[in-house]
Amino acid sequence: MDRRQFLIAGSALAATTSLTGVARAQQAVAARIGFIPVVGTAPFFVANGEGWLKQGGVDVAVTVFESGPNMIQALASGTIDVYVAGVAPLAVARSRGVDVRVVASTAIGENVVVAAPQLAKYFTPGTSPAAAFKAFRAASGKPARLATQPAGSVPNTTLQHWLWEVAKADKADIEIVPMGIDATQQAILAGAVEGGSVREPALTIIQDRNPQIKLIAEGEEVFPGQPGTVVAVSGAFATKNPAAVQTIVAGLIKASDLLTKTPEKAVPHVGAALGKGIVDPALIKKALTSPASKFQIDPAKIIEPSRAMQAYQVKLGSLEKELPFDGLFETSFYEKAVKAAG
Repeated sequence: MDRRQFLIAGSALAATTSLTGVARAQQAVAARIGFIPVVGTAPFFVANGEGWLKQGGVDVAVTVFESGPNMIQALASGTIDVYVAGVAPLAVARSRGVDVRVVASTAIGENVVVAAPQLAKYFTPGTSPAAAFKAFRAASGKPARLATQPAGSVPNTTLQHWLWEVAKADKADIEIVPMGIDATQQAILAGAVEGGSVREPALTIIQDRNPQIKLIAEGEEVFPGQPGTVVAVSGAFATKNPAAVQTIVAGLIKASDLLTKTPEKAVPHVGAALGKGIVDPALIKKALTSPASKFQIDPAKIIEPSRAMQAYQVKLGSLEKELPFDGLFETSFYEKAVKAAG
């Protein structure tokens, strides 16, 4: 091959490579993700951090929100395509005309209840929670203030379920204070409230900073079968990009396996997303293996517990009536991913 032929061949190869690059770029799907900063979102961040989403042609851009209800407006307006947060607000959104579909669960049993030192001292062996709250009020002259996320959220609903249905506490002994996730963590640490509903990594972080903060109710006790964080997609995104949704769900399944078998590999991904790089990796690993971190991807497993939660929201008055679940849960992506992996 002479120099001229070599240059022609080289130019052709370069053009082919360039076109291939363009084709790959055209195939990539941009997915705008909204999430709340809790360990229940870990499967998503592991799937993204390990490169599985990008390999499947999904380019991710993430935005953090303080609660699921706050994220619904962004989903409704088309500002985000994918919702990674609590399941409770989604049926309400769908009833208001927002086409949203739950394609995967990520975690269950996340929400637990803690008491700050000023309240924790009344939770002694043999003392019922209701009696402990009553004793606090008698001693302090005021109800115990418990922080949680806004009405309609999973943390708010499960906290109230535990207080009124399980603990049978007197409503006069407790004041529920709605606030964001970070604000809840800071308020408990500062003693601005007497306790609250938290998830990981907040549970591990606050107990590390103050070991006198006491875990007073675990997830299953708070709400049996407690559904938690899910991955939901807008109907428009699912219809236009089914392969991207499939990639995300398949990635979640692989991520759950990694989190269960080798959680230390997940620490950098979760730490970068939730700890903003400033939380000790040892704390992140502890949070990932905590009793409050139970990863579950199959959306079918949370349908009935979600119905039970919705029924309780109606009882609380945070929801006017029970809403149909028709079309809310789309299990086909999970079933296809499991079959392909099998």
